[in-house]
Amino acid sequence: MKRIILFLWVVGCALLGSSSFVVSQSYAQSYPNQPIQMVITLAPGDTLDLTGRAIASEMSKILKSPVVPVNKTGGAGTAGADFVAKGKKDGTALLYINSNIIYSYANNPEDVPYNPFQDFEPVCQAVSVPLLLAVQAEAPWKTFQELVSYMKQNPEKIRGSSTGVGSVGHFGYEVIRLETGGEISMIPFKGAAPGLTALLGGHVEVAIPSFALVLPHLNAGKLRILLSSKKLPAHPQIPTLKELGFKRDMSSVWFGFFLPSGVPESAKQVLVSALEKSLKSPEVVSTIQNLGALEDYRPAPEFKKMMTEEYGIVKELLKTAAPVSK
Repeated sequence: MKRIILFLWVVGCALLGSSSFVVSQSYAQSYPNQPIQMVITLAPGDTLDLTGRAIASEMSKILKSPVVPVNKTGGAGTAGADFVAKGKKDGTALLYINSNIIYSYANNPEDVPYNPFQDFEPVCQAVSVPLLLAVQAEAPWKTFQELVSYMKQNPEKIRGSSTGVGSVGHFGYEVIRLETGGEISMIPFKGAAPGLTALLGGHVEVAIPSFALVLPHLNAGKLRILLSSKKLPAHPQIPTLKELGFKRDMSSVWFGFFLPSGVPESAKQVLVSALEKSLKSPEVVSTIQNLGALEDYRPAPEFKKMMTEEYGIVKELLKTAAPVSK
């Protein structure tokens, strides 16, 4: 009798495993069987939005199924991220967000309704947006080294605009301070454009904008670029901190794709393949470059490692961050 029961148990387990395998295979073959929402956490017209729409269009062709861009803004990206984190775990919602997903959490974890390292699974990094250290064209500093020398000789005389405490620009100033010993008094503004306007108007001495924002004023001869967070192929004369002999560079803004934790592996693999192909397509690469950004694909393991390391650096910088000017 015991042998019969054991036999039936083994057969039952085998059938159950076979059934699960069939269901898994069936899911993989049918996915996606409905439109995928690409939740973009910044407003229409932003670089994140424009690159996301180009990627979504290419993914739709590859998957032969609609990938629909949806803007869910607010809370420096937390509103859209929270929507995805609390949504279905079936691969029908894909989060597209910038570096704020870890910067906001590092700066004010109590105000963020999710843990980016537990509630999300990174799919890939997609884009990098280099940040630049800009000064007025008529400023006396022709090079970054000259600016550093001035800062050391004139403490608290250099003011820098940023988009606020905890922003990537804020940490750019902190990296400069830690690497050079020269301090920039950060003044927060309600966006990168107002901060750049403050530089052009002489209300601050430096700013850390993106290349796309700077380009018209650079072409008009109103600004000079002393430093970049990442090497720009079209402007090889602009140095990075590492290129000047320092240990680390300023951070660039990165854009990446995430899924809520718990999405089936089969769906993830479909999305990984479609995203990699989309990001390397000539049309998408061209769109990204025309926006002053760089196609910067990193697969999930490498992306997660980079995020974790950057988060650790940000937490350390917060402990020693200089006071913010009002």
